[in-house]
Amino acid sequence: MTAAEPFFDTNVLLYLLSEEAGRADRAEGLLAAGGVISVQVLNEFASVASRKIGLSFSQIRELLATIRTACTVKPVDIATHEQGIALAERYRYSVYDSLILAAALQAGCHVLYSEDLHDGQRINGLTIRNPFAAN
Repeated sequence: MTAAEPFFDTNVLLYLLSEEAGRADRAEGLLAAGGVISVQVLNEFASVASRKIGLSFSQIRELLATIRTACTVKPVDIATHEQGIALAERYRYSVYDSLILAAALQAGCHVLYSEDLHDGQRINGLTIRNPFAAN
């Protein structure tokens, strides 16, 4: 893993399952280039794929295996938790979004792909990019 690899928020990876072809293709292209995620991203993906999309757990396991093959997976530990809480307090993001930010920072990534956060915002050397925003 290098700092040049992006970190993926769950919302970007969920577009792999989208009927919006343009966004699904964009998410697939980004994932094919590799990146970094945290265990939190895997958990959120599984939860949404099960509850909201209605995939079976065997389908979810297969998708997660593909994602894990393309991405380096970082654990969420107490340091991630503490940094996430500090980021939530400072930037007023939700705790869960702040845990994503903390994991990306701890992984040394320079880009976080997310549709939910402020496109272009820089936090401690990490730039948030909405990969679906019009360029």
